[in-house]
Amino acid sequence: MEIYISEDATVATLQHEFQEAYSYLKLEFYRQPHAAGQPCPAKDKLLPGMPIEDVRMMHTFGWIDISRNRTAAAVEEDFSRLYGLNVQIMRKSGDLWLQTTTTDNRTLGQMNEEGN
Repeated sequence: MEIYISEDATVATLQHEFQEAYSYLKLEFYRQPHAAGQPCPAKDKLLPGMPIEDVRMMHTFGWIDISRNRTAAAVEEDFSRLYGLNVQIMRKSGDLWLQTTTTDNRTLGQMNEEGN
C-alpha cells in the first residue's frame, strides 16, 4: 500500500488515506521533528486543513510506502527524508490515541492489530 504525496494534498487528505488502510492507527503532522523514542509536543501539531505545500521542507511529490510489514519508525523517517514532513504515528487504545514512541520498531500491521 502506498500514499501519494502531491502538491494539492492537505494534512487531512493524507490522514484520511492512512486511516483507510489502518483503522486503529493515524498520522499526526507537526511543525518540528521529533527524536527517536520521543513524543511530539501537542503545541506543534498541524491543523487538518493545512496544505502540505505550506508545511513541507522538500517540495517534491511522489509515493510513500505504508505497507503492513514496514515499521512505524521507517514510515516516519520516509516522510521526513523524502518530503520534509514531520509525522508521528498514533495507535488507538480505548478512547485514547497514543504516540507510538516506545513501539516504533513494530510494524504497522502489528500495531493496527493491537489497537482497539
